[in-house]
Amino acid sequence: QVQLVESGGGLVQGGGSLRLSCAASGRTFSDYGIGWFRRAPGKEREFVAHITTSGFGIYADSVKGRFTISRDNAKNTVYLQMNSLKPEDTAVYYCAGRYGSWAAIPQGYEFWGQGTQVTVSS
Repeated sequence: QVQLVESGGGLVQGGGSLRLSCAASGRTFSDYGIGWFRRAPGKEREFVAHITTSGFGIYADSVKGRFTISRDNAKNTVYLQMNSLKPEDTAVYYCAGRYGSWAAIPQGYEFWGQGTQVTVSS
């Protein structure tokens, strides 16, 4: 079993930055990919980014060029650096893990964290 814990959320003004962390434990971290999803009030959970076991990042069009995903296998942690934040980025952000190739749908992920709130003011 894999346990995932997100941190780093908070309140930030539009145009600002935040870095989210996803700390993993329980299985060999380098064996699985990690995705970030978000759920805004009244909306479905949506894909944000994914990082493969080799460190390749894949992004949703809405965050491409503003967000950067990275991983530190020595620390069992994945990061999501979020720059140029907009009010529409406000959501609960979740990290999730899966073995195999990347996926853009929540159903493709086996392990989930509890989420961290990101609020961007205008």
